[in-house]
Amino acid sequence: MQPELIADYQCVCGEGPLWHPMEQRVYWVDIETGRMFRYDPKTNTHEQFFSGHTVGGFTIQADGSLLLFMDRGSVKILRDGKLETVIDAIKGEEKSRFNDVIADPEGRVFCGTMPAGDQLGSLYRLDTDGSIHHILGGIGCSNGMGFTLDMKTMYYTDSEPREIYMFDYKRKSGEISNKRLFAAVSPEDGIPDGMTVDAEGYVWSARWDGNCLVRYNPKGEIVLRIEFPAKKVSSVIFGGPAYEDIYVTTAGGDNKKEEGHGAGALFRVRAGIKGRPEFFSRIGL
Repeated sequence: MQPELIADYQCVCGEGPLWHPMEQRVYWVDIETGRMFRYDPKTNTHEQFFSGHTVGGFTIQADGSLLLFMDRGSVKILRDGKLETVIDAIKGEEKSRFNDVIADPEGRVFCGTMPAGDQLGSLYRLDTDGSIHHILGGIGCSNGMGFTLDMKTMYYTDSEPREIYMFDYKRKSGEISNKRLFAAVSPEDGIPDGMTVDAEGYVWSARWDGNCLVRYNPKGEIVLRIEFPAKKVSSVIFGGPAYEDIYVTTAGGDNKKEEGHGAGALFRVRAGIKGRPEFFSRIGL
């Protein structure tokens, strides 16, 4: 389970890896610089293919295009190298940006924002008709999300209090309720960041300033820990033809001396554990 370095673009904040099943490639982003990258494991080649405004997170649309969640609450579709605006801005988010996002089984997208100044972060839900709905407020740092195998529960990470929560999730309406604690992370164990759920229903959580990726069982107990040569392990996703490859992003590539020689790189881990496909967003389709 030794992490394999796949690509090193010295990302300041490498984040949001996502497997594109139509293309059989993994995509990821450097939030701070607005760069986006992709890696083709079949040819073992990678490239930067986009540079623009801040991209806090993205989903893959059902037609194969990318849905970008950017600064000021803006949402845009990247198709054939061109951007199409879905939402120009969200009132009150002018100084903020989106962070982590996830598409749900119906093609909606849950999308969180970062705090800015005295304003705390929020969680929104973008519905397939393009309407945006404020779901949660008072968030320290909106981060990783996922769904249980039965689609009745949604996981949600708030990095500031170092906690991962569970919410009852209604697939038909997209409503969430009944917040409760899934896991609390001690300061010495880093900060919970991006996450995903594998085919066995176990939760994988990246550890910012924790040098590692951890796997929780459904009871919230850590059953596996994988160390990385980077302090800021930021996010994780399963990919590959059989979803047996774990792709992990790291941050701090502009300060490798302090952050570790693997800071800012994309890694792959083969742990003999299977993941499952992420859902497509269906915004405007």
